[in-house]
Amino acid sequence: MKRILGRSVIEVSAVGMGCWAIGGPWDFLGRPAGWSVVDDAESIRAVHAAIELGANFFDTAANYGCGHSERILGQAVKGRRDQVVVATKFGYEVDEANKNVSPYGEKEEDSNVAGHLRADVEASLKRLDTDYIDVYQLHVWGLSIERALQARDVLEELVQAGKIRTYGWSTDRPDAVEAFSTSPNCGVVQQQLNIFDGNMELLGLCEKLDLASINRGPLGMGVLTGKFNPNSTFSEDDVRKHAEWFPGLKDGKPSQEWLDALDAVREVLKSNGRTLTQGSLAWIWGRSQKTVPIPGFKTVEQVTENCKAMEFGPLTSEQLAEIDQILGR
Repeated sequence: MKRILGRSVIEVSAVGMGCWAIGGPWDFLGRPAGWSVVDDAESIRAVHAAIELGANFFDTAANYGCGHSERILGQAVKGRRDQVVVATKFGYEVDEANKNVSPYGEKEEDSNVAGHLRADVEASLKRLDTDYIDVYQLHVWGLSIERALQARDVLEELVQAGKIRTYGWSTDRPDAVEAFSTSPNCGVVQQQLNIFDGNMELLGLCEKLDLASINRGPLGMGVLTGKFNPNSTFSEDDVRKHAEWFPGLKDGKPSQEWLDALDAVREVLKSNGRTLTQGSLAWIWGRSQKTVPIPGFKTVEQVTENCKAMEFGPLTSEQLAEIDQILGR
């Protein structure tokens, strides 16, 4: 299964690999924002396994592990750079020594992202050990449109300079995306999307404007894998312990509402021998040809399960309708 990233000519596998978790522990404004401890050697083996299984798209960010995810991904794809499509993100001050990330300025929506962008791209290029970035994404979800357009002007210059190939914004705000994406060099949006959560208006806008919808949270931060129960807990240095902003988690545990809904649609998702993970990815592919889910990973086993979802392909329109009926939507 393949996808084209919107208006760009960049072809990627239908499933990408989200590299947040392999960054290890880090803090955002003093709060844990990583996925607990990580084994770098296993992370590299997992990247290699993904490539061998047909996944060529890897999404990271300067924030993840305060540069550590970019460094590990760079190591993993060294000698294979022409086989992969690398996406990363920018927009924050990254303190690698102290493992802390903070906005450029007091108010995140008014961050002077454009003023730091050229330095940010050079720092990411160095950590990734590459001379170009395929997909460069604005990471500041709530940045004002005015500030984002200032950054877009710089991004256009970086495309012309050959530093990046295409760009986009990781946000779920349709008005912001519509204003930001007026250039042909803007090819993607990164939005939260899974079977229980996502802005369908924004997905429709991607289809209208010919933008790829890169999907974060496709497995509900792990809740949709079926591996958790209402009493499952996470360590203090795991972002899921603190992610009150994510609807699939409540009080540091999987949401009972989501677990109940998952049980209700379990058999549809597991059709044709799929796992729940594979069914959740198949639902996203069934929603739109523009979608590219990027489930996270820490192990070869997780990567293998994610990649093998491509062998099954998307759920059918009938299966999507059955899920909607079960969920009453």
